[in-house]
Amino acid sequence: MTRSRKLKFNVSLAILCITFSFLKGLAQTDDQSNGAYREMYIKKNWDKLDTNKDGQFSERENNRRWKPLKRLDLNADNQVSYEEFSELQIPYLNTGGERKLNVLYKETKEENLYLDIYYPKNRKVNQKLPVVIYTHGGGWAAGSRHGAANASFKTVHTALLEKGFCVVSVSYRLWENGGETSMRDCVIDSKDAMRYLSKHHKALGIDPNRFFSFGDSAGGQIAQMLLLSAPETLIGDPNLASYTYKMVAGVSWYGPCDFEDISLFNHDDSPVSKDRFGPRITKPNTKPKEKLALYREMSPINYLNKNSPPLLMIQGDKDTTIPVKHAYYMAEKANKVSAPVTTLIIKNAGHNWRKVDADIEPTRGEIEQTTIDYFVSHLN
Repeated sequence: MTRSRKLKFNVSLAILCITFSFLKGLAQTDDQSNGAYREMYIKKNWDKLDTNKDGQFSERENNRRWKPLKRLDLNADNQVSYEEFSELQIPYLNTGGERKLNVLYKETKEENLYLDIYYPKNRKVNQKLPVVIYTHGGGWAAGSRHGAANASFKTVHTALLEKGFCVVSVSYRLWENGGETSMRDCVIDSKDAMRYLSKHHKALGIDPNRFFSFGDSAGGQIAQMLLLSAPETLIGDPNLASYTYKMVAGVSWYGPCDFEDISLFNHDDSPVSKDRFGPRITKPNTKPKEKLALYREMSPINYLNKNSPPLLMIQGDKDTTIPVKHAYYMAEKANKVSAPVTTLIIKNAGHNWRKVDADIEPTRGEIEQTTIDYFVSHLN
């Protein structure tokens, strides 16, 4: 080999190595369960925990949060330091398939919003996959998309991946008392996530005409809104506004369907009704005359018609947070307008399928399987 050809060969080899390293770096970002996002996640959650800013988190600051985090108290001093908290593992689904984690889909003045994309293990080349969009619960004020990898959601999502679905777990802005974020923003963000998926559907290998929604509690209401409200409504990011999609079916676990009739939130027959979630629908500067319109806009039942995509509502008969009345009310409206709504009432079940007085019936496993079967039955 001449010196000139050898030099060209070495230069080409160097370029190839640099290109390979660059592409390898991009591939790592597809499954970045550590790194910059993890640091941001740890700091953001620590700031909410350490309310007195003494560098420690203890039971007296938040008893509910202390219980699951107590295991991080490695030196057994009854408090968790920032260093100990930094050992927290962010839950993701581990299914053996491709994952695109911490995908930035939207920037807002409050925070950047991310989603996680999970693919079936035996995904075929150039296959356009149906997508189940999961929206988490938490009263529009708590929770995170990482709940997709926990408890019954892990079971359902893992099974759906095995059935050939792509599963996407979505973050949205959360309501804070006195803040500017409202329930409407939660819904808009979630719809923008679907518009983002539609915009990039070719690169992501998904079918924007086969979207499904799934959520629990507040996420159940969002799932209903995603399913029933038209894609062109509740516009958020103007750069995503033109991208559309088609909803096929949805499942709501103990999600509310109406906020105008506040008596639906009475578990018993008390004549006194409390407007529990009103402050999460309105904003501090909302005028009284605008209040009713916002309540109606955030009520999925108002979007229901005979051409609506099929909805499965599963509610517990002893749920005091989101009473079973919501399922009955949605079923009544569905009958009037000939809409495809199916309801399943779980006996002895409180919120989150907690048993009340006796074992729940059907069982949690049967609820999970019913959910899986419902999605599969609507695959084209």
